[in-house]
Amino acid sequence: MDREAARRQLLEIYASALRAVAGDELVRKQLLTEPIGARCCVVAIGKAAEAMAVGAQQALGPQLQRGLLITKHGYMSRPFDARWTCIEAGHPLPDDDSLKAGALLLEFLHNTPADCHLLFLISGGTSSLAEVLPEGVSADTLHRTNQWLLASGLDIASMNRVRKRLSAIKAGRLASHLHDHAVTQLLLSDVPGNDPHVIGSGLLVPHLQADVDTDYLSLPAWLEDALQQSPPLADSVHFSHITTHLLATNRTLRLAAQHEAEQRGLPVVSYDFDFQGDAALLGHEFARAMLDGRPALHIWGGEATVKLPSHPGRGGRCQHLALSAAMHLAGSGGALLAAGSDGSDGPGEDAGALVDGGTVERGELEGIKATRALSEADSGTFLEASGDLIQTGPTGSNVMDLVLGLKL
Repeated sequence: MDREAARRQLLEIYASALRAVAGDELVRKQLLTEPIGARCCVVAIGKAAEAMAVGAQQALGPQLQRGLLITKHGYMSRPFDARWTCIEAGHPLPDDDSLKAGALLLEFLHNTPADCHLLFLISGGTSSLAEVLPEGVSADTLHRTNQWLLASGLDIASMNRVRKRLSAIKAGRLASHLHDHAVTQLLLSDVPGNDPHVIGSGLLVPHLQADVDTDYLSLPAWLEDALQQSPPLADSVHFSHITTHLLATNRTLRLAAQHEAEQRGLPVVSYDFDFQGDAALLGHEFARAMLDGRPALHIWGGEATVKLPSHPGRGGRCQHLALSAAMHLAGSGGALLAAGSDGSDGPGEDAGALVDGGTVERGELEGIKATRALSEADSGTFLEASGDLIQTGPTGSNVMDLVLGLKL
């Protein structure tokens, strides 16, 4: 197999794995397997909200009375009928539309008829897309906090602990607005460990004070001051009528990639854990595992972190990981794909990157140094020059990232 054939195989395996975690089909199957025998009002929040709402609409038919759909700017691609209210909001940084979405959410719950079952469809991005601020916390503080968190290098669980402290709906507080409705929530996990307390910052999951503790974190003084405005947690009585189902995780994605590779006759080495940690270090580690191992497809999944410099360039965690791997694969016959399952990696339009043993040479021929691009968090600029960026558009899913390494 030559290099171009290897790259084509990786892209096709990635595409096949994405189909296995498509939000519309996962929701449709769940609701047909365990039907909701009542009139239903639907709330879909997250980067996979549109697809999950479509699946609910297909399964529920005339049972669906009203719907609220909250997703990322640019992620609405189809019209919904008059039963639905749809709004796009900011991600990864919350914006004024995120606060409008939070207000719409509370209004929607307040106006839901007493005999309606509430169905929540939650996917990654929820923490940014809908927010209600506690008294004394400004929109500027919300924006500044999230800017700091995204540059901090903290893992998602730690970031969401801070977000919960500055919210009137996160950490289960939304449950106090349910007015005794029967509730089902269907989750796509975009967090290592798949803890419902972390997914979407746990809107409808009971929290203890320990679950929102941030004492172990080194936070700037202005943020510590803001956290003093944290509202009380919801009483446990609000959660007795909530049923939770986890539809898919990163492991679902990895298993789908493994199945597709085996169907193609490729030997597979699969790493059955959710990776975490510094993206550049992980790129080095994954490239080394490929080069030291036997010819096979290596499969990893999880979510890396990047601590950003004061003036970062273009890119995201998958691109950062991929460029680091490319520097160690230089001159070899291997290829590595690192991409988000949601079709998004960082603030741009790229899903990730597919690099190989010639990536560094191609990029540096365009006058850009790989080492400098990595140190300046500007991997996207380099990978555009080398021709290695991947763009998929919104995928209708969000179960963290997939890394596929093929050693020939």
